[in-house]
Amino acid sequence: MARPIIFAALAVITGFASFSALAAEPKAVATYKDWSVFVRDAGGDKICFAATEAKDKSPKSVNHGDVFFLVSSWKSGAATAQPSLMTGYALNTKPEPTLRVGSDKWKMYTSENEAFIESTDEEGRLVRAMRRGADMRVSAVSQRGTATNYVMSLRGVSAALDRVARECR
Repeated sequence: MARPIIFAALAVITGFASFSALAAEPKAVATYKDWSVFVRDAGGDKICFAATEAKDKSPKSVNHGDVFFLVSSWKSGAATAQPSLMTGYALNTKPEPTLRVGSDKWKMYTSENEAFIESTDEEGRLVRAMRRGADMRVSAVSQRGTATNYVMSLRGVSAALDRVARECR
């Protein structure tokens, strides 16, 4: 997968810490179709995550920056299979970003350029739907008021999530 995914994933996993302050960059361990798996040591803990880049971005007339979807787990158990969206711009809090897999729908809450699912039960429901689905669609609004839409492929997500689980046992 392209190098930008490493840095985007790093920003999500480290809470936007300065890259120069990090002890270790993520290491790519596998690619499964449209998803890649990374691991990183973080101060005595190990972080494992699967990531994919948006296959389609609209409207085409705006600069979206890099747009990724990640599913992260910490070996310590601080988080397990935590889905998140990362955009190349600050997200509006209202309306909330909406994520769809098939006919299932989730609202997300935002923190600057990231969006998350509110509860662990809903995170689990999303991950199960991702394993069954063909693609995932996300609608969001930038802080400038631009409505955006993304399509993420789910090809390879099951194998990637299985590898994340093995890496962070």
